[in-house]
Amino acid sequence: MVVDAVENCKKQGVDVVVFSEVQGNPTGENVEAGIRAYNAGNHDGVIAFGGGSSLDAAKAIALCAGQTRPVWDFEDIGDNWTRADPSAIAPVIAIPTTAGTGSEVGRASVITDASNHSKKIIFHPQMLPVQVLLDPEVTTGLPPHITAATGMDALSHNLEALCAPGYHPMADGIAMEGIRLIRDFLPVAYSDGRNIEARTQLLVASSMGATAFQKGLGGMHALAHTLGGLYDKHHGLLNAILMPYVMEANKEEISGKMAALGQYLGMENPDFDSVLNWVLDLRTSLGIPHTLAEIGIPSDDVDRVGKMAEVDPTAGTNPIRFSATEYSQIFIHSVEGKLSQ
Repeated sequence: MVVDAVENCKKQGVDVVVFSEVQGNPTGENVEAGIRAYNAGNHDGVIAFGGGSSLDAAKAIALCAGQTRPVWDFEDIGDNWTRADPSAIAPVIAIPTTAGTGSEVGRASVITDASNHSKKIIFHPQMLPVQVLLDPEVTTGLPPHITAATGMDALSHNLEALCAPGYHPMADGIAMEGIRLIRDFLPVAYSDGRNIEARTQLLVASSMGATAFQKGLGGMHALAHTLGGLYDKHHGLLNAILMPYVMEANKEEISGKMAALGQYLGMENPDFDSVLNWVLDLRTSLGIPHTLAEIGIPSDDVDRVGKMAEVDPTAGTNPIRFSATEYSQIFIHSVEGKLSQ
């Protein structure tokens, strides 16, 4: 796919260079290497081609290549974004090859600070790509387990956006339709990766999730960011495993939203338990592990996990403002597989 894209660019007289030194959870060092490559080639824009990690790294490179400040100076805290010279931000064309993060329609990147194993959100309004190409053909080669993990990531975005507090009926409507598309098409793409209709609809659902979560995210991401930084695990897989445990912890505040969602999805008994059972069944059908222990995450750092999750930016829009102790308890349940049903 990359070879074809490069050849097509060169046929049109566009000189491009491939930079691919990006790991699964992109780090500040990856971004710095990309900045050096960008400036060495005297480039005037970035084509972000790949999954969420590649898109996030590419957007951060485009933000910082023309700045005099390091990437961490643009962490999404207060008005840090105003530190950037907007005229020096390179334009980005985004081509997602997975249907999960929705980073192609986002104004931020999640970058790991390797010095302390924490994930930080880098933000600027002009990080939003100037053009997005959703081409299902470039996603057909994804293996089933990556299709499952990225699809569940898209589900987590739509689900947490729906549950986030605040009044935003447009975001809620987008989120519910995104969830319906995932319900209908993720199992199809998982079992038949060449199904273009399923791949198309999942790309749409992924972009819808990232559009909807401008309203907010929540505890799934607060924990997933923390665990991804500490253990370098796949972000979508972490959200998939954490999902039912965070849902159960939020039950008191989200039961009404889940009843509305269940009704929209046409469930026979539209309530919280029906939606939770659907999530559990979906995870099983996609081969998603039930516990964090199954992917090698121990409970050793329980206190640290709780404290980091509590201060993660996405924790601020969880339906319940969990304390560090409460996040630690959700983490333990996720390691041990403790659900009330």
